[in-house]
Amino acid sequence: MLLNFDTIRTMSDFLAAAYPRLASRIPRLQLADLPTPVDTVTLRTASGKHDISIKRDDLTGRLYGGNKVRKLEYLLHKAQERGSRHIATFGTVASNHALATTLYARSLGCECTCFLSHQTKTASAAKALNLHLQMDTHMVPYGGGRKNRVATLREHLRDRSVYLIPPGGSNWLGAVGFVSAGLELAAQIDGCDIGIPDRLYVANGTMATAVGITLGLALAGLSTQVQAVQVTERFVSSPESMRRLLAKTAFALHRIDASVPIDLADRANYQFRTGFLGEGYAKTNDATERAIAVARDELGVSLEATYTGKAMAALLQDLDENRDGRGNVLFWNTYNSRPLAANVEQPANMDNLPEAFLRYFD
Repeated sequence: MLLNFDTIRTMSDFLAAAYPRLASRIPRLQLADLPTPVDTVTLRTASGKHDISIKRDDLTGRLYGGNKVRKLEYLLHKAQERGSRHIATFGTVASNHALATTLYARSLGCECTCFLSHQTKTASAAKALNLHLQMDTHMVPYGGGRKNRVATLREHLRDRSVYLIPPGGSNWLGAVGFVSAGLELAAQIDGCDIGIPDRLYVANGTMATAVGITLGLALAGLSTQVQAVQVTERFVSSPESMRRLLAKTAFALHRIDASVPIDLADRANYQFRTGFLGEGYAKTNDATERAIAVARDELGVSLEATYTGKAMAALLQDLDENRDGRGNVLFWNTYNSRPLAANVEQPANMDNLPEAFLRYFD
């Protein structure tokens, strides 16, 4: 299918512009401010001078930026279709996904329950918990073996009309938000905002972001290779599970709209990058800290140690090693840059904080 980029550039729904039949059958809420801009910054490294494009998905929404908003447009619309006024999801105590889901669910007048698991103690964990307290999130400690997790879900979801969103918003429907994002980037390239990137670097947590971008670029016929940088343990993200989500998303798109190529999954151009997770999820290391400092001091971008710092570490390593020549490089910033005020030292209301989460406060 030939894409009409002149039409695409005039719209904020890039999936609808390219595949109107598909978009009409997968409706969305308009939560994000699209398109997000692309900046180009020059970086000098030991291997020379490099122009790096930065896709500013930290600016996706006014309430909360980052990559979660594009997924929630589709997932929360589905909840509304089903008449659900109670949203539930999963994450660690500092989960950006859990915060974004709560903020946008609340903006739609919905209650929100978050099943939260433990992670490394950080200032961001205390801040996130306090924000949940301020928003009256129903926080439930979640973990243990399968039997314990199932019992927890049954206890807190029984007899409720709850729409359950998976961790990170990552299923085929959540990935559709980033199929559209890939088409959005293609329109910006066609409009000469940037050149065609040889490599695109993105943090790969629960995988729907990287899967959607990869399929969107394949639909647009671009040769860019997505560098999906692993930032979660193998039980969350792995080459095998990424292939399954990619195939399932591509199959769903073709089933809904036959004009989507049946071999779309075979056209996907990506590399599952390992070696940057370090000692585990939310645990930083020297390479990550260096990447955060370079992004802040030389690129003017604020990153963090759990996701985006590790993706930037992969980009910098490849530039240092002059991987595949210099080429055009794009970094997809999935981190929220919208300010959220919260007192991180003491909980807003001790009575509503599960005892298991007191450990995150001094």
